[in-house]
Amino acid sequence: MSKAINQYGWTAQPRDVSVLLDGKKNNKESKPLDVSSVQLPDTALAKSVLEYAKKELSTETFNHSMRVYYYGKAIQKQQFPEWSFTDETYLLVCLLHDIGTTEKNISATHMSFEFYGGMLALNLLSKELHAPIEQAESVAEAVMRHQDIGETGKITTVGLLIQLATIFGTTTTWHGETLALTVKLDNMGGHEDLVHMDTVKDVTQHYPRNKWSSCFAATIRKENGLKPWAHTTALGEDDFPNGVKNNKLMEPYD
Repeated sequence: MSKAINQYGWTAQPRDVSVLLDGKKNNKESKPLDVSSVQLPDTALAKSVLEYAKKELSTETFNHSMRVYYYGKAIQKQQFPEWSFTDETYLLVCLLHDIGTTEKNISATHMSFEFYGGMLALNLLSKELHAPIEQAESVAEAVMRHQDIGETGKITTVGLLIQLATIFGTTTTWHGETLALTVKLDNMGGHEDLVHMDTVKDVTQHYPRNKWSSCFAATIRKENGLKPWAHTTALGEDDFPNGVKNNKLMEPYD
């Protein structure tokens, strides 16, 4: 079991990012990292899921998923080099984390998009593509929990990295209290010290945002309208989509 835990990113990490950073902006000063210096996994499984994602996701969502991969790799390499998992596993998480938001899938279920997306990912990887069950389950859990933000408890390493690649620190009001609620880098911006802005510039040149802020804000409001119980509402029924739409960090690239 220990081999699978390390290989597929199951190692437990604190859900509170400030614990990882020990109150600092980052562990090390971020440096530029170009897309050309990060090799995509070329395994048969990775290629199959890449083709699946290109087919199923809109161009905007596919580009977002790829940006999240490169931001995550920059964070891992420069901030947490001790984290252990295969690049293939993290790529699968990135490509599938928003599969529940497609036009077909968002209206196919009463479930919140993250949870339904996790089920789709598990079925695709374990039953159709015959990935190791430990890997398929790791991806599914990370997909289900990629918006599971909080200050208590633990999360898997790849689950936390998908959050960090899309999520960074800010403050918001939740249940009447002000707390450090992490928010999405590619979706909302903030805590840019974890990723160098030259990295952001290069990644967005390869995978353009194409008005992603407005696109994803509309998706959030669509799901909340269809499913007023959706898990996304926990991030703020208005605060979250408004924050996404008004992403000042990424505004120059939209």
